[in-house]
This record gives sequence, structure tokens and C-alpha cells, in this order.
Amino acid sequence: MRPIVHVPNQILTTSAQTVTAFDHKLENLISEMKGTLKATVDPKGVGLAAPQVGVSLRVFLTRPTEKEAIRVFINPEIIKRSESLTDGLPAQAGMPDRGNNASTSLKAGKLEGCLSIPNIWGKVRRASSLTLKYQDETGAIRQEQFSGFLATIIQHETDHVNGILFTQRVLEQKEKVYQAAKDVDGNEVLEEIKLH
Repeated sequence: MRPIVHVPNQILTTSAQTVTAFDHKLENLISEMKGTLKATVDPKGVGLAAPQVGVSLRVFLTRPTEKEAIRVFINPEIIKRSESLTDGLPAQAGMPDRGNNASTSLKAGKLEGCLSIPNIWGKVRRASSLTLKYQDETGAIRQEQFSGFLATIIQHETDHVNGILFTQRVLEQKEKVYQAAKDVDGNEVLEEIKLH
């Protein structure tokens, strides 16, 4: 396992380097990243990019649900995106309902979060489907279509290897950013962060 790097670490906003050596070192990194992703709780991680563990390489993992096998994507390049956009996270995401309060009627189930930006959430509209060109762990070049929640994860993680955080997308789309907080009864709620 490797510790998760948090903002404002510069590696998170720097475009990562292309993987050129499919060797034992890369195998070890992927193995350690899998351990890190599996160990995440509250929230449970559904994706993890190498920059998030302090390594500037174009590698990311996805695992939409705990029952699914972890997939590895190396040197990802989105070559086609649908014109249709999601309205935040797709409904089948299976994210926990974090409730709502007077400050927001949005459910966190629609909001993206990030392991490198703890307790911060925001709505991001992303392509509802895409075509991804990538390499697998052997270096073989693959091309595949994705849709729904997995397409959203892939766009979030591809942004990571390009040095873009989801909060940048939230602000570009003029959406709101929320932080997790507790109400007077100790229940978790979301409060809007006012950005001036």
C-alpha cells in the first residue's frame, strides 16, 4: 500500500509522465495501488490514479463496486466522447445517500468526490459514454467503449493523470462545491462552500 496524497500537493495538478517500461517496477506500483484502493473507507474509493499515491505516471485503477475486479488502465487517452452528458454521477453508481439539509437539496449520490480532496463534493457533468484507448499491464494497446458510472470514473481518473482535479471541473461548469459537516444532531450533512 501507498499513502494517498492530498491537495495542495503539486503532483495532483501536474500532467503525469507516459509509461514506457512495462516492468517489475510498474507491477509493484499497480499491486500497491490495488492495496491502497481496497483499503479506502468512508468514502469507499471507486478509482485511483498514480499521482494520488505520489507517482507521476499515467496509470489508474477502477472498481465501481466492491464485487467487481479492479481494472488497470495505462497511458489512457479518451478518443471519443458522447454529446450527451450526465447530470452529476449516474444513478446506478450505488453511492451511499448522504442525506440533505436546509443548505442543499442535492443528494451526495449525484456528487463527485475525490480521495485526494477529503470531505469535498461537487456536481460534474461528464460525457455519458466514451471510447478509451489505453494499454494493459502487458503493454498491449486496447480500445474500448464505456458508459454510465464507469465512464464517469474513467473521465475523473483520466483528468487526474492530466493534472486536473474534479473541483476544477465543478468551477468550470459554474456548479457549487460542498463540504461534509455535522448538523446539531450529529448527522452528516452537506454545506455549500462559498467561493469568492
